[in-house]
Order: sequence, then C-alpha cells, then structure tokens
Amino acid sequence: MRLSPVSCTVLGLIGLRGPSTPYQLKSAAARSIAYFWPFPHSQLYSEPTRLAQAGLLLETREIGGRNRKVYSLTDEGRRALTDWLAKPPTEIHELRDMALLQLQFFEFASEEELIALARQQGDLHRERLKTYGGIAARFGERYGGRRRMAALRFGVLMEQAYISFWDEIAANPPKP
Repeated sequence: MRLSPVSCTVLGLIGLRGPSTPYQLKSAAARSIAYFWPFPHSQLYSEPTRLAQAGLLLETREIGGRNRKVYSLTDEGRRALTDWLAKPPTEIHELRDMALLQLQFFEFASEEELIALARQQGDLHRERLKTYGGIAARFGERYGGRRRMAALRFGVLMEQAYISFWDEIAANPPKP
C-alpha cells in the first residue's frame, strides 16, 4: 500500500495521541501541523477507513452515544510509520507565497504600493509569530524541549525571517 503524506499524518497523530476519532484528528492537526503542512482536513475523515482496511489501524465503535469510530495503531501501522520516518525527503519543500510572487512583478506598481505590501506582510507574520508564542506558552511546559516542539521552533525562526525581510523591504524599497 502506498502511503501518502496524509496517511503518514494520520498514523503519526494517532501514534502521538492514542486512539482517536476523525474529528479529534482534525482538531489535533488544526492545532499543530496545519501551520506548516496544510491539506484538506476532510481527508482525515476518509483516510483512517482506508488505513484500517489495509491493517494499519484498528477501527472500533464507541458503545452508546454517537457510536463514533475510534482508530488506534496496529503493530503493522507502527512499523509503517517508523519505516516512513526512516526515509528522509530528498527534495526541498515547495514555497508558495503569494506576496513573494507579487513582489517578483512589482515593477508594475508604485513604491507606495510596495511599501504597503511589505508592511501588511510584516503585520501578518507578526500575528503568526504571536500565535506560535501562544502555542509555546500553552504546551511548552508540557513538552519542553521535546522533539514535538522542534517544528514550532522552526516556525518561530521562519516568522522572524519573514518579518526581518518584509521590514527591510518597507524601510528600503528596491528600486525598479
């Protein structure tokens, strides 16, 4: 069975959280990996069923109440997850930033519009940096220097770089 990034996301989230419903997976993804790996969260409702059919997850039903499906890792699912982790990506991530795309063509706009773009982008990245600070404040003690917080640290560094870049463009707009 071919595992997609969403497959590995499901396996990893269940590995970290323990048995989970698709809704719990969606909530966990929104609070964590969605900041650096966006994908349609609707896939978190269909992918667990596919992984259960392949023997990588065990599907059980809650008794009573809403009769929700709960998924947990099987030994085979844990092996698939560790196999995936043992194979680092061989390509650099794809950066798709609309503001950088616009910046490429700013020969056709005024310096004032360029400064406005740069300030707006700086503000957006400051907001994201605040969000990351809130996540660190909520979970930093709980996870401390653990590996789970390493991606957050990367996000903080990226946001600081974006802020520095856009502030420099706003202060010293490149000449046409």
